[in-house]
Amino acid sequence: MNSFFERRYVIMSIFIVIMLMLIGRLFYIQIVDDKYLAFAQNNVIRRIIKFPERGVILDRHNKILVRNEHVYDILVTPKLVHDFDTVLFCRLLQIDKKGFDQRFEKAKSFSYFRASPFEKQVSARLYNSFQEHLFEFPGFSVQPRSVRTYPDSCAAQFLGYISEVNDKIIEKSNGYYSPGDYVGISGVEKAYETVLRGQRGVENSLVDSRNIPKGKYLNGQYDTAAVAGERLISSLDIRIQKLGEKLMQNKVGSIVAIEPSTGEILAFVSSPTYDPNELVGHERGNNISAMYKNPYNPLFIRPIQAYYPPGSSFKPLDALIAIQEGIITPQTTYNCPGYYVAGNRRIPCFHGERHGLVNLSSAVAESCNGYFDMVFEKLINQYGSKNTDTSFTMWRNKVIKFGLAHKLNIDLPGENRGLLATAKRYDNMYHRGGWRSSTVISLGIGQSEMLATPLQLANIEAIIANHGFYYRPHLIKGIGEKDIIKKEYTEKNYVGIDSIYFDPVINGMQAVVERGTAAASRIPGIVMCGKTGTAQTGHGEDNSVFVAFAPRDNPKIAIAVVVEHGGQGASWAAPIASFIVEKYLTDTLSRRPSGINPKKYMEASLMPPLPGTSPKPTNKLLPKDSLKKNQLDSNKKSMKRDSGKKPLPKIHLAALTIKRKENE
Repeated sequence: MNSFFERRYVIMSIFIVIMLMLIGRLFYIQIVDDKYLAFAQNNVIRRIIKFPERGVILDRHNKILVRNEHVYDILVTPKLVHDFDTVLFCRLLQIDKKGFDQRFEKAKSFSYFRASPFEKQVSARLYNSFQEHLFEFPGFSVQPRSVRTYPDSCAAQFLGYISEVNDKIIEKSNGYYSPGDYVGISGVEKAYETVLRGQRGVENSLVDSRNIPKGKYLNGQYDTAAVAGERLISSLDIRIQKLGEKLMQNKVGSIVAIEPSTGEILAFVSSPTYDPNELVGHERGNNISAMYKNPYNPLFIRPIQAYYPPGSSFKPLDALIAIQEGIITPQTTYNCPGYYVAGNRRIPCFHGERHGLVNLSSAVAESCNGYFDMVFEKLINQYGSKNTDTSFTMWRNKVIKFGLAHKLNIDLPGENRGLLATAKRYDNMYHRGGWRSSTVISLGIGQSEMLATPLQLANIEAIIANHGFYYRPHLIKGIGEKDIIKKEYTEKNYVGIDSIYFDPVINGMQAVVERGTAAASRIPGIVMCGKTGTAQTGHGEDNSVFVAFAPRDNPKIAIAVVVEHGGQGASWAAPIASFIVEKYLTDTLSRRPSGINPKKYMEASLMPPLPGTSPKPTNKLLPKDSLKKNQLDSNKKSMKRDSGKKPLPKIHLAALTIKRKENE
């Protein structure tokens, strides 16, 4: 009997322990560990993301560059789909039965019980007719969204584009983005993504075991509203942006214009360009694929990524350094016989022109290669020929202060730094002590191992316009209702040249336009100071380069224009720049006294030959009889020596030019 009672207590104790364990486990599941609560809620609560509208982007005069357009994603939950009229469904969405089956199978493979996109970015026009019949299609629902639209179809490379996130972007965002989200991929859309994207909202909806909605969870107590992204006010002037794109039609190159007094970028033209509306909607995939295959690469952002030799546009900069160093004065003269002798090399002026006795201003005006080769040699030899490394490095450091060979840190992703060879590089090429100023003489006229982006070329003009300093170039001047007041945009970056030394150079640049190489581009009533440049490409016509600022007193615009394979700077780049300057300053376009007019430049086609095709005949540098045989042999030897150099970094098709023997 006693043993019976003992067994009863043992059994009761076991049951009590089991009950306590179950109660403890339930307490842990329901109170301590919220993981199971989440699992339970996921069976009854569906979180519907409310996507915010991205912020609009305006030009400097508040004209819309990009805004939003409402579209609709059609979602499907395969479990809830029953028999319906698929013919009507396909007709309303303008798809075929095969497309319907493929989409439905993809949705089932994602989840049989959860909604997933069936058709994305259905236009409002198409949706209006579809939504009238939506009740006839069980299992299908709608997710409102917005996509970008571009009223003027311009400034594509500046604005950039958005696309659906991939796994890599999701991973890098630390969970912020989810499949189906859109994100800025390039341009301003990428640079200002956190500002433009806004804040997503959430709507919590109750569903039953069959995934049928049963109303809002707790009457919407935990719902949040979507917050639209901030608007951006850019520094672009859409008037000259559109004009620049028209002038660069059927040409390869770039236009960058800067306001010298602020560093704000007024025009940002990359050609060939594309209609940004092509990267929105159903045909986006096909369109972007075609752009990637396009050999002229319209997605390439030439203003900040293409490299070009500065050519003659570099000459004023070198002269300013020499004046500051006391190497020359504005009165220093050179008697130009049509060439310059550097070591055993004879370097001709353009077409062998004999400029006679020139000083600084007249050498700029007539673009005398010999004068600036002389200036460069004086700079590199100032500490003696045995100290070339030292003087070259000092010269290079002074050039870098003008913004060459490093990023200007514009507020866009993808900026390149350009190139300016170091003394160490030449030591490796020729061995230490094995090279002299004559070896690298082409640097004195902006050639050889010197490459710059169009942005850097325009920034140099802003420096000259400001008599010795620049503000960091930037493209966005306001966010929301506030102007951007970033410290780096308001700081003056001095280049180490006293302001008193700029006028002699500017006098020469004014003469370039008034009576020199760019006289045909003179603008009535506006004093423009500029410099033409020509750079040999090695295949096809030379690159046409022109840099300028205007007006001379209180400059409002600094500009750089590059037309690849356009020939002389005066032929294409200078006229195009003059039309941009006139439009910005006067909002008009006029025929030049020389007779040139904008229509000619808008309609002309200068698309360069592609590698592997027969190029157009190149401009001959010199008549055959203009040099003696030994002079020609000397140049050939020099070119062979240059060909043994280490190759430059791989860059864009039209960016690389080595050893120009002539400049305008």
